[in-house]
Amino acid sequence: MERIIGVIAKLSHSLGEMEEQAKEYFDLKDLTLTQMHYLEVISQLDNPNITELASALQLTKPTVTVGIDKLIERNYVYKVPSDDDRRNSHLHLTDKGRQINAMHAYAHERFSELIAETLEPHEIETLVQILEKLTLKL
Repeated sequence: MERIIGVIAKLSHSLGEMEEQAKEYFDLKDLTLTQMHYLEVISQLDNPNITELASALQLTKPTVTVGIDKLIERNYVYKVPSDDDRRNSHLHLTDKGRQINAMHAYAHERFSELIAETLEPHEIETLVQILEKLTLKL
């Protein structure tokens, strides 16, 4: 078990470093990794409302609202009133927010390239199968 914990910690640290390097490369030092994750999930959910985003992030609505307000202040996100219910708004990424997602994807691509350079094709397939099995438990 200790080996697994060590490997996961090292992988997590390495991916975090790659994301930090990508932030520096794209000159986005003012964003936290949490804020970048919010932007990524907003994009994946295709313009969710706060409730949908909070559910996907497994956080409370007030916590997500505070985070979104900061992203709105920094011009990464904007709200559009819902056509169905004017009390509700949907979150959209600005061009700046979409740039962040491109940067985040760049870090993930670099990590994937490292895996592809290091492992044999059959090992990659086994790794993908294992990771997919693990993500079903999350």
